[in-house]
Amino acid sequence: MKDNLDLESAIAALDQYGYDKKTSSDLEQARNKPQMLKYIASLDFNLRRLLILQDAVNELVENEKRLLAQQENIQTYKTKIINLSRQFNISYDEVIQIMRQQESQL
Repeated sequence: MKDNLDLESAIAALDQYGYDKKTSSDLEQARNKPQMLKYIASLDFNLRRLLILQDAVNELVENEKRLLAQQENIQTYKTKIINLSRQFNISYDEVIQIMRQQESQL
C-alpha cells in the first residue's frame, strides 16, 4: 500500500511540475513577445541594465543573422559545385581538385 501512495505522490508531483512549467514566467517557456516581455519585466531591471540587455540581444541577433547568411552561402556554393560536376560529367571531388589547381596557378 505504501508503494501505491509513493507512486501516486510521485505522479502528482510530476503533474504539478508540468503545470508549473506551463504557467511559469521563466525564459525557457517564453515563445512569443508577450511571454518574453512578462519574463523581462519580472527581472525588475533598471534602465541601465535593460540597455545592456538590449545591446547583448542585438549582438546575439546580428551574430545569428551572420551565421545564417554564411550557411546559406556555403549551401549555394556546394550547389554550384554539384551543378558543375553534372554539367561536365565529373565527380564533386574532381571539381574541387580542378578549383584547387586553378587557385594555385594564380
